[in-house]
Amino acid sequence: MNQSPELLRRLLRAKDAMDRASHEAWPVARLAAVSAVSAAHFARSFKQAFGLPPHRYLLSRRIERAVALLRETDLPVTDIAAQTGWASLGTFGRIFRDITGDSPGNVRERERAGHAAVPGPVPECHARAALRPDLNIAVLEKRRRAVAANVDPT
Repeated sequence: MNQSPELLRRLLRAKDAMDRASHEAWPVARLAAVSAVSAAHFARSFKQAFGLPPHRYLLSRRIERAVALLRETDLPVTDIAAQTGWASLGTFGRIFRDITGDSPGNVRERERAGHAAVPGPVPECHARAALRPDLNIAVLEKRRRAVAANVDPT
């Protein structure tokens, strides 16, 4: 089912708002208001247009920003969690590990080591796309699959 250009523009407004302020709370009702559509229609249409539900998209932006802060700053993980919109350090750590497969401290070490080894300048858009977390399946589904395969999900 194709979406109208007008609806896509409205959805992009909400997506852009999440990109600009991923540290803020973005419940579906707020995103729907930005898009000027109903909450149910927004949630359905956003997933259809972008391949991810709005909440999962927001999680990917937050984790992407956290990885950048880990790589580029010496801020403590607690500060990074707060700056990227997490109210709970435990939730941040659990979701971060579920998405990236590693702890924030290990990712910091790996990112810094990998960043130093880059042979030349890479356009930022390509670097971000390569580092973007893969959230095509839900975190809980990843855990279920790991348990079914008798593999540690962390």
